[in-house]
Amino acid sequence: MALFTLQDITVAYNKQNILENFNLNIEEGQLVSLLGPSGCGKTTTLRLIAGFLQSDKGKFLYKGKDYTKVPVNKRNFGFVFQNYALFPHMTIFENVAFGLRLRKASKAEIQKRVMEVLEIVSLKGYEKRYPKELSGGQRQRVAIARALVIEPDLLLFDEPLSNLDANLRVNMRVEIRRIQQELGITTVYVSHDQEECFSISDQVAIMNKGVIEQLSDPATIYKYPKSKFVADFIGFKNFIEFDERNDSGHSIRLAKSGHHFVIPKNAQVSTQSGKIGAIRPDSLVLQEKGANPLPENGLPGRIKVTTYLGRSYQYVVETLIGNFTVNKEMIEPYHSGQEVILVIPGDQLVLVD
Repeated sequence: MALFTLQDITVAYNKQNILENFNLNIEEGQLVSLLGPSGCGKTTTLRLIAGFLQSDKGKFLYKGKDYTKVPVNKRNFGFVFQNYALFPHMTIFENVAFGLRLRKASKAEIQKRVMEVLEIVSLKGYEKRYPKELSGGQRQRVAIARALVIEPDLLLFDEPLSNLDANLRVNMRVEIRRIQQELGITTVYVSHDQEECFSISDQVAIMNKGVIEQLSDPATIYKYPKSKFVADFIGFKNFIEFDERNDSGHSIRLAKSGHHFVIPKNAQVSTQSGKIGAIRPDSLVLQEKGANPLPENGLPGRIKVTTYLGRSYQYVVETLIGNFTVNKEMIEPYHSGQEVILVIPGDQLVLVD
Protein backbone atom coordinates (compact mmCIF):
# COMPACT_ATOMS: atom_id res chain seq x y z
CA MET A 1 0.00 0.00 0.00
CA ALA A 2 1.30 3.45 -0.92
CA LEU A 3 2.31 5.78 1.90
CA PHE A 4 0.48 8.61 0.17
CA THR A 5 -1.64 9.05 -2.91
CA LEU A 6 -2.70 11.97 -5.05
CA GLN A 7 -6.00 10.86 -6.57
CA ASP A 8 -7.59 12.54 -9.62
CA ILE A 9 -6.19 15.93 -8.61
CA THR A 10 -7.08 19.07 -10.56
CA VAL A 11 -5.49 22.46 -9.84
CA ALA A 12 -6.20 25.59 -11.90
CA TYR A 13 -4.74 29.11 -11.93
CA ASN A 14 -6.77 31.83 -13.66
CA LYS A 15 -9.13 29.20 -15.07
CA GLN A 16 -6.24 27.32 -16.68
CA ASN A 17 -5.58 23.78 -15.43
CA ILE A 18 -2.04 23.22 -14.17
CA LEU A 19 -2.84 19.67 -13.04
CA GLU A 20 -5.78 17.74 -14.45
CA ASN A 21 -6.90 14.30 -13.18
CA PHE A 22 -3.39 13.91 -11.78
CA ASN A 23 -2.47 10.67 -9.97
CA LEU A 24 0.65 9.73 -8.03
CA ASN A 25 1.45 6.95 -5.53
CA ILE A 26 4.62 6.97 -3.43
CA GLU A 27 5.87 4.08 -1.30
CA GLU A 28 7.34 4.52 2.17
CA GLY A 29 11.10 5.13 2.34
CA GLN A 30 11.50 6.09 -1.32
CA LEU A 31 13.02 9.21 -2.80
CA VAL A 32 10.82 10.17 -5.75
CA SER A 33 11.78 13.04 -8.05
CA LEU A 34 9.38 15.14 -10.10
CA LEU A 35 11.28 16.12 -13.23
CA GLY A 36 10.23 18.24 -16.16
CA PRO A 37 10.48 21.62 -17.90
CA SER A 38 9.27 24.90 -16.42
CA GLY A 39 5.49 25.06 -16.22
CA CYS A 40 4.93 21.29 -16.21
CA GLY A 41 3.28 21.33 -12.76
CA LYS A 42 6.02 19.79 -10.61
CA THR A 43 6.25 22.65 -8.06
CA THR A 44 2.46 22.89 -7.96
CA THR A 45 2.38 19.18 -7.07
CA LEU A 46 4.92 19.70 -4.29
CA ARG A 47 3.07 22.69 -2.83
CA LEU A 48 -0.15 20.68 -2.92
CA ILE A 49 1.48 17.89 -0.91
CA ALA A 50 2.90 20.42 1.57
CA GLY A 51 -0.51 22.04 2.04
CA PHE A 52 0.44 25.46 0.66
CA LEU A 53 -2.42 25.22 -1.83
CA GLN A 54 -5.65 23.28 -2.20
CA SER A 55 -6.84 21.25 -5.18
CA ASP A 56 -10.03 22.13 -7.02
CA LYS A 57 -10.88 18.44 -7.37
CA GLY A 58 -9.50 15.13 -6.13
CA LYS A 59 -8.03 13.78 -2.91
CA PHE A 60 -4.71 13.62 -1.09
CA LEU A 61 -4.51 10.48 1.03
CA TYR A 62 -1.74 9.95 3.59
CA LYS A 63 -1.54 6.54 5.30
CA GLY A 64 -5.09 5.95 4.14
CA LYS A 65 -6.40 9.15 5.77
CA ASP A 66 -7.86 12.06 3.81
CA TYR A 67 -5.37 14.97 4.07
CA THR A 68 -7.00 17.05 1.32
CA LYS A 69 -8.13 19.85 3.62
CA VAL A 70 -5.64 19.38 6.47
CA PRO A 71 -3.89 22.77 6.94
CA VAL A 72 -0.15 23.06 6.43
CA ASN A 73 0.58 23.52 10.15
CA LYS A 74 -1.16 20.21 10.91
CA ARG A 75 0.92 18.24 8.42
CA ASN A 76 4.19 17.05 9.89
CA PHE A 77 6.09 17.57 6.64
CA GLY A 78 9.53 19.14 6.27
CA PHE A 79 10.00 21.58 3.37
CA VAL A 80 13.37 22.68 1.97
CA PHE A 81 13.02 25.84 -0.11
CA GLN A 82 15.00 26.84 -3.20
CA ASN A 83 16.31 30.03 -1.56
CA TYR A 84 17.05 28.43 1.89
CA ALA A 85 14.67 30.89 3.67
CA LEU A 86 16.95 31.19 6.72
CA PHE A 87 16.50 33.94 9.31
CA PRO A 88 19.60 36.18 8.95
CA HIS A 89 19.36 37.56 12.51
CA MET A 90 19.34 34.10 14.09
CA THR A 91 22.28 31.79 14.72
CA ILE A 92 22.41 28.40 13.02
CA PHE A 93 21.22 26.78 16.25
CA GLU A 94 18.27 29.18 16.48
CA ASN A 95 17.36 28.65 12.81
CA VAL A 96 17.31 24.88 13.20
CA ALA A 97 15.45 25.06 16.51
CA PHE A 98 12.71 27.33 15.14
CA GLY A 99 10.22 24.56 14.34
CA LEU A 100 10.72 22.87 17.72
CA ARG A 101 10.08 26.12 19.56
CA LEU A 102 6.82 26.57 17.66
CA ARG A 103 5.86 23.10 18.91
CA LYS A 104 6.65 24.15 22.51
CA ALA A 105 9.43 21.57 22.91
CA SER A 106 11.43 21.71 26.13
CA LYS A 107 14.89 23.34 26.21
CA ALA A 108 16.52 19.98 26.89
CA GLU A 109 14.76 18.35 23.93
CA ILE A 110 15.61 21.28 21.63
CA GLN A 111 19.28 21.11 22.63
CA LYS A 112 19.44 17.36 22.09
CA ARG A 113 17.62 17.22 18.75
CA VAL A 114 19.30 20.28 17.20
CA MET A 115 22.76 18.95 17.99
CA GLU A 116 21.83 15.50 16.67
CA VAL A 117 20.59 16.86 13.36
CA LEU A 118 23.56 19.23 12.94
CA GLU A 119 25.79 16.17 13.23
CA ILE A 120 23.73 14.36 10.57
CA VAL A 121 24.26 17.24 8.11
CA SER A 122 27.95 17.60 9.08
CA LEU A 123 27.55 21.05 10.68
CA LYS A 124 28.40 20.28 14.29
CA GLY A 125 30.52 23.18 15.60
CA TYR A 126 28.70 25.76 13.43
CA GLU A 127 25.75 26.29 15.78
CA LYS A 128 26.87 29.75 16.97
CA ARG A 129 27.49 31.18 13.51
CA TYR A 130 25.07 33.23 11.44
CA PRO A 131 23.89 32.38 7.88
CA LYS A 132 26.03 35.14 6.34
CA GLU A 133 29.14 33.40 7.73
CA LEU A 134 28.41 30.16 5.82
CA SER A 135 28.89 29.08 2.22
CA GLY A 136 25.94 28.35 -0.05
CA GLY A 137 26.28 24.60 0.48
CA GLN A 138 26.45 25.01 4.26
CA ARG A 139 23.35 27.21 4.27
CA GLN A 140 21.51 24.59 2.26
CA ARG A 141 22.50 21.98 4.86
CA VAL A 142 21.11 24.27 7.57
CA ALA A 143 17.81 24.39 5.66
CA ILE A 144 17.81 20.59 5.48
CA ALA A 145 18.59 20.35 9.21
CA ARG A 146 15.70 22.69 10.02
CA ALA A 147 13.37 20.45 8.00
CA LEU A 148 14.70 17.27 9.63
CA VAL A 149 14.70 18.41 13.26
CA ILE A 150 10.90 18.17 13.56
CA GLU A 151 11.18 14.47 12.62
CA PRO A 152 8.88 14.91 9.60
CA ASP A 153 6.74 12.19 8.07
CA LEU A 154 7.70 13.48 4.61
CA LEU A 155 10.64 15.53 3.37
CA LEU A 156 9.94 17.86 0.45
CA PHE A 157 12.59 19.61 -1.70
CA ASP A 158 11.81 22.41 -4.16
CA GLU A 159 14.80 22.75 -6.54
CA PRO A 160 17.19 23.00 -3.56
CA LEU A 161 20.43 23.08 -5.56
CA SER A 162 19.56 25.55 -8.32
CA ASN A 163 21.37 28.45 -6.59
CA LEU A 164 24.65 26.54 -6.18
CA ASP A 165 27.56 26.30 -8.61
CA ALA A 166 28.10 23.09 -10.60
CA ASN A 167 30.72 21.44 -8.35
CA LEU A 168 28.78 22.23 -5.19
CA ARG A 169 25.58 20.82 -6.71
CA VAL A 170 27.30 17.47 -7.25
CA ASN A 171 28.55 17.37 -3.64
CA MET A 172 25.18 18.42 -2.21
CA ARG A 173 23.16 15.86 -4.11
CA VAL A 174 25.42 13.15 -2.67
CA GLU A 175 24.78 14.61 0.80
CA ILE A 176 21.01 14.69 0.27
CA ARG A 177 20.99 11.06 -0.85
CA ARG A 178 23.19 10.04 2.09
CA ILE A 179 20.92 11.75 4.61
CA GLN A 180 17.75 10.35 3.02
CA GLN A 181 19.09 6.79 3.03
CA GLU A 182 20.56 7.10 6.52
CA LEU A 183 17.21 8.20 7.96
CA GLY A 184 15.01 6.17 5.60
CA ILE A 185 12.68 9.14 5.23
CA THR A 186 10.17 9.30 2.37
CA THR A 187 11.17 12.21 0.15
CA VAL A 188 9.69 14.09 -2.81
CA TYR A 189 12.25 16.07 -4.79
CA VAL A 190 11.51 18.64 -7.50
CA SER A 191 14.07 19.60 -10.14
CA HIS A 192 14.47 20.39 -13.83
CA ASP A 193 17.96 18.83 -13.85
CA GLN A 194 17.93 15.31 -15.30
CA GLU A 195 21.36 14.25 -14.02
CA GLU A 196 20.54 15.49 -10.52
CA CYS A 197 17.28 13.53 -10.33
CA PHE A 198 18.65 10.35 -11.89
CA SER A 199 21.63 10.25 -9.52
CA ILE A 200 19.66 10.35 -6.25
CA SER A 201 16.20 8.89 -6.93
CA ASP A 202 14.54 5.54 -6.45
CA GLN A 203 11.78 6.61 -8.85
CA VAL A 204 11.50 9.52 -11.28
CA ALA A 205 8.24 11.00 -12.58
CA ILE A 206 8.72 12.80 -15.92
CA MET A 207 6.02 15.49 -16.11
CA ASN A 208 4.65 17.35 -19.12
CA LYS A 209 1.77 19.86 -19.03
CA GLY A 210 0.39 18.60 -15.72
CA VAL A 211 0.61 14.90 -16.61
CA ILE A 212 3.10 12.20 -15.62
CA GLU A 213 4.32 10.80 -18.94
CA GLN A 214 6.48 8.13 -17.29
CA LEU A 215 7.14 6.98 -13.71
CA SER A 216 9.88 4.43 -13.22
CA ASP A 217 13.38 3.88 -11.88
CA PRO A 218 16.09 6.05 -13.49
CA ALA A 219 17.77 3.22 -15.43
CA THR A 220 14.51 2.16 -17.10
CA ILE A 221 13.64 5.72 -18.12
CA TYR A 222 17.17 6.29 -19.43
CA LYS A 223 17.11 3.15 -21.59
CA TYR A 224 13.43 2.86 -22.46
CA PRO A 225 11.54 6.16 -22.61
CA LYS A 226 7.87 5.56 -23.32
CA SER A 227 6.95 8.68 -25.26
CA LYS A 228 8.60 11.01 -27.75
CA PHE A 229 8.47 13.82 -25.16
CA VAL A 230 10.32 11.76 -22.54
CA ALA A 231 12.87 10.57 -25.10
CA ASP A 232 13.60 14.10 -26.28
CA PHE A 233 13.77 15.45 -22.71
CA ILE A 234 16.39 12.91 -21.63
CA GLY A 235 18.64 13.23 -24.68
CA PHE A 236 17.31 11.10 -27.54
CA LYS A 237 17.81 13.75 -30.22
CA ASN A 238 17.22 11.59 -33.32
CA PHE A 239 13.74 10.44 -34.29
CA ILE A 240 12.52 8.34 -37.23
CA GLU A 241 8.83 8.07 -38.06
CA PHE A 242 8.71 4.64 -39.69
CA ASP A 243 6.20 3.82 -42.43
CA GLU A 244 5.86 0.16 -41.43
CA ARG A 245 6.37 -2.04 -38.39
CA ASN A 246 6.18 -5.84 -38.34
CA ASP A 247 6.72 -7.84 -35.14
CA SER A 248 7.89 -11.38 -35.82
CA GLY A 249 9.66 -13.86 -33.57
CA HIS A 250 12.52 -12.26 -31.66
CA SER A 251 12.80 -9.15 -33.81
CA ILE A 252 10.88 -6.14 -35.09
CA ARG A 253 11.24 -5.14 -38.74
CA LEU A 254 10.82 -1.47 -39.64
CA ALA A 255 10.73 0.39 -42.93
CA LYS A 256 11.18 4.05 -43.88
CA SER A 257 11.16 5.35 -47.47
CA GLY A 258 12.24 1.95 -48.82
CA HIS A 259 15.02 1.46 -46.23
CA HIS A 260 14.70 -1.49 -43.85
CA PHE A 261 15.84 -1.84 -40.23
CA VAL A 262 15.79 -4.66 -37.69
CA ILE A 263 15.78 -4.34 -33.91
CA PRO A 264 15.67 -7.11 -31.28
CA LYS A 265 12.43 -7.55 -29.38
CA ASN A 266 12.52 -7.55 -25.59
CA ALA A 267 10.07 -7.10 -22.72
CA GLN A 268 10.37 -3.30 -22.83
CA VAL A 269 10.12 -2.87 -26.60
CA SER A 270 7.34 -5.40 -27.20
CA THR A 271 4.93 -3.47 -24.94
CA GLN A 272 5.36 -0.34 -27.07
CA SER A 273 2.95 0.03 -29.97
CA GLY A 274 4.57 3.09 -31.54
CA LYS A 275 6.33 3.39 -34.88
CA ILE A 276 8.60 6.27 -33.86
CA GLY A 277 12.24 5.28 -33.37
CA ALA A 278 14.48 7.26 -31.02
CA ILE A 279 18.25 7.05 -30.62
CA ARG A 280 20.91 9.08 -28.81
CA PRO A 281 23.70 10.90 -30.71
CA ASP A 282 26.30 8.82 -28.81
CA SER A 283 24.68 5.54 -29.92
CA LEU A 284 24.92 6.08 -33.68
CA VAL A 285 27.94 4.70 -35.55
CA LEU A 286 29.79 6.46 -38.38
CA GLN A 287 32.01 4.64 -40.89
CA GLU A 288 33.96 5.82 -43.88
CA LYS A 289 32.23 5.03 -47.16
CA GLY A 290 33.82 2.11 -49.00
CA ALA A 291 33.09 -0.42 -51.71
CA ASN A 292 31.59 -2.96 -49.29
CA PRO A 293 27.81 -3.56 -49.15
CA LEU A 294 25.84 -1.57 -46.57
CA PRO A 295 25.89 -3.20 -43.12
CA GLU A 296 22.62 -4.08 -41.36
CA ASN A 297 20.69 -0.91 -40.44
CA GLY A 298 23.18 1.12 -42.49
CA LEU A 299 22.44 4.25 -44.51
CA PRO A 300 24.59 6.22 -46.97
CA GLY A 301 25.09 9.74 -45.69
CA ARG A 302 27.02 12.96 -46.05
CA ILE A 303 28.58 15.15 -43.36
CA LYS A 304 26.65 18.41 -43.33
CA VAL A 305 28.04 20.14 -40.21
CA THR A 306 31.07 19.38 -37.98
CA THR A 307 31.29 20.78 -34.44
CA TYR A 308 34.13 20.26 -31.94
CA LEU A 309 32.86 19.40 -28.43
CA GLY A 310 36.17 18.83 -26.64
CA ARG A 311 36.11 15.10 -25.93
CA SER A 312 34.40 14.35 -29.23
CA TYR A 313 33.11 15.80 -32.47
CA GLN A 314 29.43 16.27 -33.24
CA TYR A 315 28.19 15.82 -36.77
CA VAL A 316 24.95 16.54 -38.56
CA VAL A 317 24.68 13.71 -41.10
CA GLU A 318 22.35 14.10 -44.06
CA THR A 319 20.66 10.88 -45.27
CA LEU A 320 17.76 9.94 -47.53
CA ILE A 321 15.46 9.54 -44.51
CA GLY A 322 16.48 12.73 -42.71
CA ASN A 323 19.29 14.40 -40.80
CA PHE A 324 20.91 12.75 -37.77
CA THR A 325 23.03 14.21 -34.96
CA VAL A 326 26.02 11.98 -34.16
CA ASN A 327 28.72 12.26 -31.47
CA LYS A 328 32.00 10.49 -32.17
CA GLU A 329 35.41 10.51 -30.48
CA MET A 330 38.21 10.65 -33.04
CA ILE A 331 41.59 12.24 -33.64
CA GLU A 332 41.04 13.21 -37.28
CA PRO A 333 37.50 14.52 -37.79
CA TYR A 334 35.33 14.00 -40.84
CA HIS A 335 35.00 17.13 -42.95
CA SER A 336 31.88 18.80 -44.29
CA GLY A 337 30.71 17.19 -47.53
CA GLN A 338 32.46 13.86 -46.82
CA GLU A 339 30.43 10.75 -47.68
CA VAL A 340 30.00 8.27 -44.83
CA ILE A 341 27.96 5.27 -43.74
CA LEU A 342 25.58 5.86 -40.82
CA VAL A 343 24.76 2.69 -38.85
CA ILE A 344 21.79 2.57 -36.46
CA PRO A 345 22.50 -0.20 -33.90
CA GLY A 346 19.30 -2.18 -33.41
CA ASP A 347 19.84 -2.66 -29.70
CA GLN A 348 20.13 1.12 -29.21
CA LEU A 349 17.03 2.14 -31.17
CA VAL A 350 13.98 2.54 -28.92
CA LEU A 351 10.38 2.64 -30.15
CA VAL A 352 8.25 5.28 -28.46
CA ASP A 353 4.60 6.29 -28.57
